[in-house]
Amino acid sequence: MPYSVIHRKMHTTRPDFAMSQPIETITSTSNTLVKTLKSLERKKGRQETGLFLAEGARLVEQGLERGWQAETLMIAATMADRPHLAALAARAEASGARVALAAENLMSRITHKDNAQSVIAAFRQKSTPLEALAAPGSGIWIALYEVRDPGNLGTILRTADCAGARGVILLETCCDPYSFEAVRASMGSIFDMPFAQASFAAFQAWRTENTLSLTAASVNGTVRHDKAAYGARSAIIMGNEQAGLPAEIEAQCDTLALIPMRGGADSLNLAQATAIMTYEAWRQGDFR
Repeated sequence: MPYSVIHRKMHTTRPDFAMSQPIETITSTSNTLVKTLKSLERKKGRQETGLFLAEGARLVEQGLERGWQAETLMIAATMADRPHLAALAARAEASGARVALAAENLMSRITHKDNAQSVIAAFRQKSTPLEALAAPGSGIWIALYEVRDPGNLGTILRTADCAGARGVILLETCCDPYSFEAVRASMGSIFDMPFAQASFAAFQAWRTENTLSLTAASVNGTVRHDKAAYGARSAIIMGNEQAGLPAEIEAQCDTLALIPMRGGADSLNLAQATAIMTYEAWRQGDFR
């Protein structure tokens, strides 16, 4: 089986769950719950409610399994009789979520997609302090400086998860990791990969205290990325999509690494470059 289609196995939802009461059915776009879920597409709505949206049965099940609190679960009414969705609804209700059925057009309105999936959930956001990312032993941490693209951020969370990174640190003003685009791009890693937000100064103090080397991907690199010595405890810092890292931040790195390129393109996508750096650091640790 090609690597690109291999997915981590999920535990099957228990078939013996039963709803404690009939599920409400929502048909109006003016319904308060629909308005609340629609508001989560905007950062203001997510900040005011402390919630974010996850779409798809597999993603919602993963969130529940990882212990994230689902406030609301909405299922397309035409799909509600499917056994695995009925079991998922009962499981969400048992965890304290409000469960509702909705017409298909409402699902599309909430997700702003014509082909919305049959399950949507609003989960409670989590706040992880930087200190909580400290861990003993060897490992890789990824720091992202002012990342603007939520698709890149979500993909990097997925890459960090696959590579067994200890955590991701969002430095200064980054895009919202709980945006719909970032959650979707993470393919469930939003629930698995711990991340924190911090200023660069706070990050520097934290990584010094935790004896992490700091390697940056940079066009000013003095050593090729696969020749850099990342160290057993390594932080990799990646810059903004357009501007990269400021000179004053590069000056505080232990190593500036250059990813070789040829051809007409003058740069790599940020998520791609982060994957290259992360997997090289992991390779040097013999993928342990």
